[in-house]
Order: sequence, then C-alpha cells, then structure tokens
Amino acid sequence: MALHTWLIYLVAALGLSLTPGPNSLLALTHGALHGHRRTLYTVAGGACGFVAVIGLSMLGIGALLQTSASALQVLKWVGGAYLVWLGVQLWRAPPLNLQAAPGAPFPRRSQLFRQGLFAAVSNPKALLFYGAFLPQFIDPARSLWLQFAVMAGTFALIECGVETLLARLAHRIRPALERLGKRFNRVCGGAFAAMGVALPLTR
Repeated sequence: MALHTWLIYLVAALGLSLTPGPNSLLALTHGALHGHRRTLYTVAGGACGFVAVIGLSMLGIGALLQTSASALQVLKWVGGAYLVWLGVQLWRAPPLNLQAAPGAPFPRRSQLFRQGLFAAVSNPKALLFYGAFLPQFIDPARSLWLQFAVMAGTFALIECGVETLLARLAHRIRPALERLGKRFNRVCGGAFAAMGVALPLTR
C-alpha cells in the first residue's frame, strides 16, 4: 500500500476500533469480571475472528474486480453510503448497557477465546461492513493479497491494543460510558457518517 493510503487507513481503523461494538463491549465486561490478563484470551479470539472476516471480504472484492475494472469505484460509493447509514443508526442508538449478569461462572481460557472469536464472526453485518470499508483503501494495481495482509494485520493490532486498554480500565470506563452513552454514540455515529462521505473521494 502507498504510505499515505495506509496512514488514512490507520486513522480510520483506530476510529472504528473505538466505536462500540460486540467485541469492545465483551472486552469491557470480561475485564471487569475476570481481570485484564485473562481477558487477553478474549482479545486474541476477537483478533482471529476479524482477520477471518476481513479475508472473506477481500475474497468477495477480488472476485468483483475480476468482472469489471470500474467495479471498485462503484463499490466505494455504495460502501460510503452504507457507512453513512451505519452512522445514522449509531447516532440514534440508545445508551450502552454494560451490566454483567450476576453470579456468572468463571470461564476457562479456551471459553474466553471462543467467545471473542464468535463475537467477531457471528454477526453477518460485520462481513457487509468490511465489504464497504475495505474497498475505500484498495489499489487495484497492487497485489490484493499483500494489501489484505497489511490491512488485516494493522486492524488486528489496533483492535488488540484498544480492547486490552478497555479491559485494563474496565472498572473506570464502564460507568462513564453508561452515563454518557448517548453522547458517545452520537460522536461515533458522526465519525462514521463523515468517513462514509469523505473516503470515496480519497485518491
């Protein structure tokens, strides 16, 4: 990838990781319940799941690019519209509810890993999202698989860092997010909508 494209992707991926989603909420809950060290297994499972979903999205994008040279630009605009729609939905979403169930059993490390993995791959919207997000940064003149390795690796590292930080600060962050949840959703929703408008115009 070109350096400036990767830097834009880095900023966008960081913003995406900070947006509330199943894996970030799972890391918060597990961090509060089981401690940040044990939650590392949850984080690792989520990272593996994200790499798998990104890989599936890239397969679909690669197949589309083989059928039409202009398909990538069309995909960028359709994906941008989808990101704007997601931003509107997040703006209107209710405040976060992060209360864990009382008396929950203490899980094994393998269970935590599986929970993180399933949280990343079990949501069909994730595949659709990455199908909209990744084309904004793809250069069809470069190796698709090399770009996949760079984007998947970058996102996995960022997601691991953010989720680990959330797990370490779970007891402090959770009350603030519940108290300011609506405002937080609007900030993240506005960021999604801005990305949806700006990214298709990026060269």
